[in-house]
Amino acid sequence: MHKIDIDLIEMTLDVMKYAIGRISATEHPIGKPKKYEELKELVGETVTEKGVGGEYAFNLWKEYLSKANVPVDHPRNLAFVPASPTRAAIMFDLVTSASSIHGAYWMEGAGGIFCENEAMKWIVSLTGLPEGAFGVFTSGGTAANLSAIVTAREHWREDETYKREKGLIITSIGAHSSIKAMAKVADVDILLVDSEERLTGADLRKTIDNLNFHQRKRLFAVVATGGTTNAGIIDDLEGIADICEKENIWFHVDAAYGGGALAADSVRHLFNGIERADSITIDPHKWMFSPYDCGAVIYKKPELAKNAHSQQGSYLDIFKDEGAHGFNPTDYQIQLTRRVRGLPLWFSLATHGTDRYKQSVERGIELAQIAGKMIEENPHVELVREPSLSCVLYRRKGWKPEDYTHWTYENHKKGFALVTPTKWKNGDTYETVSRFCFINPDTTEEDIRLILETMN
Repeated sequence: MHKIDIDLIEMTLDVMKYAIGRISATEHPIGKPKKYEELKELVGETVTEKGVGGEYAFNLWKEYLSKANVPVDHPRNLAFVPASPTRAAIMFDLVTSASSIHGAYWMEGAGGIFCENEAMKWIVSLTGLPEGAFGVFTSGGTAANLSAIVTAREHWREDETYKREKGLIITSIGAHSSIKAMAKVADVDILLVDSEERLTGADLRKTIDNLNFHQRKRLFAVVATGGTTNAGIIDDLEGIADICEKENIWFHVDAAYGGGALAADSVRHLFNGIERADSITIDPHKWMFSPYDCGAVIYKKPELAKNAHSQQGSYLDIFKDEGAHGFNPTDYQIQLTRRVRGLPLWFSLATHGTDRYKQSVERGIELAQIAGKMIEENPHVELVREPSLSCVLYRRKGWKPEDYTHWTYENHKKGFALVTPTKWKNGDTYETVSRFCFINPDTTEEDIRLILETMN
């Protein structure tokens, strides 16, 4: 199965034809999931002792399986945090896979890692972090947040006082679910400030002052959010930075979704204070138009991450040898094995230039403002809060939670749009509302108008 023959050549041509069609198409069906039983009935057994053949398997993919997915780059996919990888990035994702590069160590992946680092330099420059700050690409926000918090904890435990202490971090209930997930993996406790709105320095000060002696001893990090996934809210980064510096607490900013907006001049000032962070998470596969999966973690002092994450092993010694010196991404995050997932981003940046990136991010912010005005002019709907970054929360007057769910499934079943409900804390209760998240610059005002019309 590793030999080159005519079947392989023909299959390569088929795959490239499919990729060219997908990349160059101006419209895609939105796709709908099917139950496992339905898909099994359509395709039958595919993994067998003798194999079903590449042509047959590929036809099953094209005819049935590919249509049971929702493309993240569909212009009317406004649910969760969609994505819109550039065509240049998608093309180079093919090159990345075909090149078979192991991106852990410079000795094996120097060319690919060089390209990743060029892209990383631009991302770091957006943050305003001091000279010497740098980062690496990860699989996504969860891995990036985990890498940062493990770095923070290990640095904290360099003081013998805390060697046997279970760490504690503070964040808000508006923080991304990955913060809770990575806290479980890192085995640290998490204290949530009960506010879905902007976490302020005053909120943090009050929370810390209310800790008992042992809690305060265990507190080693604060996680602020640079654009909440639910509503695009940016915490008071300046105020939080002041307190973290005064209290000698690690300051981490989760900007997995909102970090792309650092490129937008119209909102850059809202992130003031991020340059004082000890670590930052940004997901290029969200608002930097890179294919999945591509996250990033950035450190003010990368050597602290290296102390925490560098792996040791006899068969790895050669990578630390004088003849192999260079930047080793595996030293700065939790993964040893990694692909050079920043390579498609580098190619897209090199192809289009950073100005085009700025324009595309600004378009997402503009679409949110346009949607907000349309909602205000529509008698059937109303804003829950002012649009923030590219997120818009709004309610359909008179609807119950089940109405939102039914509406979502109806639009999706028709292949028209995917817009899902969320919850927003309203006093002491959580209200079900609808939500737009704009990433794709190909989304039009007409798309927004037609979606809102389905709520009338």
